[in-house]
Amino acid sequence: MVIGAGQAGLSAGYHLRRTGFTPGSGFVLLDGDDGPGGAWQHRWPTLRLERVHGFHDLPGMPFPSADPQRPAAEVVSAYFARYERAFDLPVRRPVRVRAVRSRPDGRLDVHSDNDTWTARALINATGTWTRPFWPHYPGRSSFRGQQLHTADYRGPAEFAGRRVVVVGGGTSAVQLLAEISPVAASTTWVTRRPPQFTSGEFGPELGRAAVARVETAVRAGRPPGSVVGVTGLPRTPEIRRLQEGGVLDRIPIFDRITPDGVTWADGRFVGADVILWCTGFRAALDHLAPLGLRAPGGGIVMDGTRVVTDDRIHLIGYGPSASTIGANRAGRAAVNEIRALLAPAPALD
Repeated sequence: MVIGAGQAGLSAGYHLRRTGFTPGSGFVLLDGDDGPGGAWQHRWPTLRLERVHGFHDLPGMPFPSADPQRPAAEVVSAYFARYERAFDLPVRRPVRVRAVRSRPDGRLDVHSDNDTWTARALINATGTWTRPFWPHYPGRSSFRGQQLHTADYRGPAEFAGRRVVVVGGGTSAVQLLAEISPVAASTTWVTRRPPQFTSGEFGPELGRAAVARVETAVRAGRPPGSVVGVTGLPRTPEIRRLQEGGVLDRIPIFDRITPDGVTWADGRFVGADVILWCTGFRAALDHLAPLGLRAPGGGIVMDGTRVVTDDRIHLIGYGPSASTIGANRAGRAAVNEIRALLAPAPALD
């Protein structure tokens, strides 16, 4: 059983089929969305393909060449749809899994709104998009303006002529500032920590260091942190342009939200019509709560993709595999281990 049909779930489905599991009767992919594309189908329409960094091919089918000005959501969703058809993957949608419970016979019951499936092992590939993180700050409920999260963003038009406070130090915050600042009355960028800008592009060495650091966290049972927290923000030509234009003049996070803006303990006040929370996402794992997988540190102790306390459960697209290339490798690794658990056989080459 695979929950999720984004990059990680489709990769798992490919490797399950390749190792001899029968689509439909041997395995199924349950996806909560109405159509193919995973989280990509929800990306804002103004996110063009040329601004997507490091998208990796799904196994067995190269990502198509496309006009870099086309919306990423459109191109990636179409690619995922072709992939499902090409490998005849048994995706059932929309199926929103609400709970996974262990049975007395050692199997798992997977409950959705309308049905229950039984599985001998589970690959969870639910990602993070459905769990946007909204941090608490005093006075947030008193704000009379509009509050949005990255997940709600649909383009810069609704910010025209408005005073916007952008919260968050990641890539999304920078990208949205680039789009909003030309049309907004003003933008103010606030972060908890000073953003770390790096010279050069994101490369293999930096990538390996990021994966290693996140893997250390999940092995210890801590929640995986932000990739940007490990790698920093590459100083691309666009970022340099924004810095030169003053758009990325960051200030420390405010202490309180007021009805008309945000304020600091030293008395500083910035008026705002909109607060845009680019504060990331958390792993969508609430449906696994009945299994009691979380460690005291708040995370789930992992060995590769396998949950240490329950070898029936594999998490992919979580922690060190939360990237397009990482999800591919994790799908392969999870299937190898499940194959060995259920019906020992030689691992993939």
